[in-house]
Amino acid sequence: MEKNYYIEYYQYERNHWFFKARNKIILDHITGLVGKDQNQLKILNVGVATGYTSVLLKSISTNITSVEYDEECFDFTNQNVPDIGLVQGSILELDFQDNEFDLVCAFDVIEHIEDDKLGLSEMERVCKPDGHVVITVPAFMSIWSHHDVINHHFRRYKKKQLKSLFSDTSKLVFLSYFNFWLFLPVLMFRKINNIFKITEKNNSDSEVGSDLQLFNKDSLGSSILYSVFSSESSLLKKRIKFPFGVSLLASWKK
Repeated sequence: MEKNYYIEYYQYERNHWFFKARNKIILDHITGLVGKDQNQLKILNVGVATGYTSVLLKSISTNITSVEYDEECFDFTNQNVPDIGLVQGSILELDFQDNEFDLVCAFDVIEHIEDDKLGLSEMERVCKPDGHVVITVPAFMSIWSHHDVINHHFRRYKKKQLKSLFSDTSKLVFLSYFNFWLFLPVLMFRKINNIFKITEKNNSDSEVGSDLQLFNKDSLGSSILYSVFSSESSLLKKRIKFPFGVSLLASWKK
């Protein structure tokens, strides 16, 4: 992320329609894998940024460890979200024993690292046998935009590319695109934005040109977008897979 963007991100993660819908999809998927109220379940959440996904995961188990690499973001999150077991570290060299966690997560993380295969191998290493690894990533380089640049992404993924990153020792449980209903509007907006630089021109001292600044207030538009996006959760829970989407959701069993 750009410097200080995580301060805005703290608010986005908790209040923006996109994150509310995305987090519902993620939490529903994980609950379907491991069940509810699993207080003995040991969870590792890697690349937590401002920590809200770990707050959500605490509804499944309070035995949670969170990892954040960026020093300034770590300090900010440690001060503002002190109860998520936060430690500073890198996904490329997780400071944990082999086979330590029942559930290992990274939500929109591995696109930020150059050696994504090493990052996922580390997640596999610290996951217990019969445990799960769950990740989300942005999809399709065709919708690459300024949003990816300011978030320091290396790439966006296709299903085959993501699937190839895991070793043969893990069994693929589920792999699907999501944010399907809004894919075409997002594609069209980003193509236009790449030409006319809308978000870059509209940014202020406090905003760095992310797509998240659009429809970021409580409004009818935000409510509609949330309803459309979050409606995918019920289909994904039934293991219905979307043929394309803005993001990918994947889970493996070790």
